Amino acid sequence: MRIRLLLALSLFSTGLLAGAFGYGAANLVPTFNTVPIEMRLDFHTALMAMNGITMQGTMAVSALGSFALAVAERGRARVLAGAAGLLVVSSFLITRFGNVPVNGRIKQWAATVPPAGYEEVLRRWELFNGARTLTAAVAFGLLVVLALRPHRRAAVALAS
Repeated sequence: MRIRLLLALSLFSTGLLAGAFGYGAANLVPTFNTVPIEMRLDFHTALMAMNGITMQGTMAVSALGSFALAVAERGRARVLAGAAGLLVVSSFLITRFGNVPVNGRIKQWAATVPPAGYEEVLRRWELFNGARTLTAAVAFGLLVVLALRPHRRAAVALAS
């Protein structure tokens, strides 16, 4: 029962994380690229202020849940859960050391004027965003595979 609860927690939180990043990559980034730069900067700054707490919390629950599941599991299931946890931590590190510094620059630009060459900095932010989206989606995929695997007790019962 404990493993099933850990799996549910990990699957749910990592699904939220991958879904939020996926929505941003599929909808927000293309929208950012079609509006005037001043509008993008204002919206981006407001969005990042809101995302700071919710996304970090989701990443923390996803990582801790996946690692707890890895400790509780054995064999291939342990490897899948541990790999999912490492991928979530990768999403956090990409966010912290890639996106967050750029977000700070964007916040400054929103209060003033973007400097010459700002497009390259925004392109870097988008690359980091794509990388963290991919790591979160793969983590979620690994947990889905884990959830869909036949349970040992059920497989033993069917074999006898």
